[in-house]
Amino acid sequence: MKIFTSAQIRELDKYTIEHEPIKSIDLMERAAHTFTRVIAEKWPTIYPVVVFAGPGNNGGDALAVARMLTDMGYQVQTFLFNITGSLSADCAENKQRLISKKGFSLFTEVTQEFDPPKLEKGMLVVDGLFGAGLNRPLAGGFASLVKYINASQADIVSLDVPSGLMTEDNTYNVRANIIRANMTLTLQQPKLSFLFAEHQQFLGEVRILDIRLSQEAISKLDATYRIVEESNVRQLLRDRDAFAHKGAMGHALIIAGSYGMAGAAVLTSKACMRSGAGKATIHTPKRNAMILQTAVPEAILHMDREETTFSEAVATEDFQALGIGPGIGTTEQTSIAMIAQLRRAQCPVVIDADALNILATRRAWLQQLPKGAILTPHPKELERLEGQCVDSYERLSKARQLAERIGGYVVLKGHYTAICMPEGHVVFNPTGNAGMATAGSGDVLTGILTGLLARGYTPQEATVLGVYLHGLAGDLAAKELGEESLIASDIIQYLPKAFLRLKG
Repeated sequence: MKIFTSAQIRELDKYTIEHEPIKSIDLMERAAHTFTRVIAEKWPTIYPVVVFAGPGNNGGDALAVARMLTDMGYQVQTFLFNITGSLSADCAENKQRLISKKGFSLFTEVTQEFDPPKLEKGMLVVDGLFGAGLNRPLAGGFASLVKYINASQADIVSLDVPSGLMTEDNTYNVRANIIRANMTLTLQQPKLSFLFAEHQQFLGEVRILDIRLSQEAISKLDATYRIVEESNVRQLLRDRDAFAHKGAMGHALIIAGSYGMAGAAVLTSKACMRSGAGKATIHTPKRNAMILQTAVPEAILHMDREETTFSEAVATEDFQALGIGPGIGTTEQTSIAMIAQLRRAQCPVVIDADALNILATRRAWLQQLPKGAILTPHPKELERLEGQCVDSYERLSKARQLAERIGGYVVLKGHYTAICMPEGHVVFNPTGNAGMATAGSGDVLTGILTGLLARGYTPQEATVLGVYLHGLAGDLAAKELGEESLIASDIIQYLPKAFLRLKG
């Protein structure tokens, strides 16, 4: 599913109007019917409704909704804010349709002073003040109105976007001046800002409503951002040849686990083998030998010369993928061995955890990463690499810049994990749940990605498929075990079911 900018949304509307063809006022009517249907399903006619409409097309939507709710028997009070004396053409038309209607409910056009209505529990506010076109924070009277609405106990439904929230960059927005909706009814596609954690407080339940914008235009428009869908992921899956042997299924090298952190090596290598790799070799300090031989008998052990740390690079000619970082520590000796390992890597690599922390303290080494490398930072690791971030939009921007700069992939982990591609595109992953916020979950992802690379998937295919599988396995585990008790090894346990679900 593509995610369009506010400018592209206007293009879509224009293309639909010109090529369906349909008048803009009729497209607005179509949207209003869709809004009204969902509102009526959620809130019965016993709810008194207060509609706040702005001077643009979002206000026109709200005025049309007010008219339709009145037709359905709701008690509707409507306020149209026309402070500058200038309404959009369709907003002006819907104003006339509302006030010329026999038996229309109370209507007030606000041009200067405003005496706000009483809002209380058991009432519904329809927020149609400002939509996707907003490009600056609300201030003055509109900011005061938003605060007044938010302070009430009335239910709030926002049309397309909660007023005050911008569709992309809210870095310099004023959060107190954004509507906090119970439900957001957005048109055709989610907005980019809907995917960021700090904005969930404004959205409430989000419903994406199809108003039949031109599918031809949607397919033609290039979107920087999109959300991966299961149908996309299914197409990536490769079949195993009936005559395959372990040597043909790929050999992965895992460098993980200092002494005391053997569990990171266990989780990474198990997830790697569960992801289809024919063989996995674990390079780890000597003291981890007993643990790993017992916990992962399927893996091959390659012991470091040191007892407790990773200290020497390994030749990679015989491997199809390398995963490095989980639990290796950040000592000087390990740091030097890590960059030596990456310099001599002759296969695709996944860089995670302590390997990222080492790079954060030696940022010049980022220039030495092999092309196509996959970095898997969580937000704090990304900030160590790229500097402090004010919000999720800035963090995503820095992750995109990093991916372009290194010519590789940055998997920014979170609720909607963002896969930043070297050419600038971003794919958001929809699977996963809060139960996966547990120690070792990132190690499992590293193992999955390394296993898929060894299996022969390209870095782009491996990131999209691997992140989706990781989240899906977590979802399947949470469905049976609950989010609260989920641990990282459960994700590995449910990986087979995730593969079967996609193949099914």
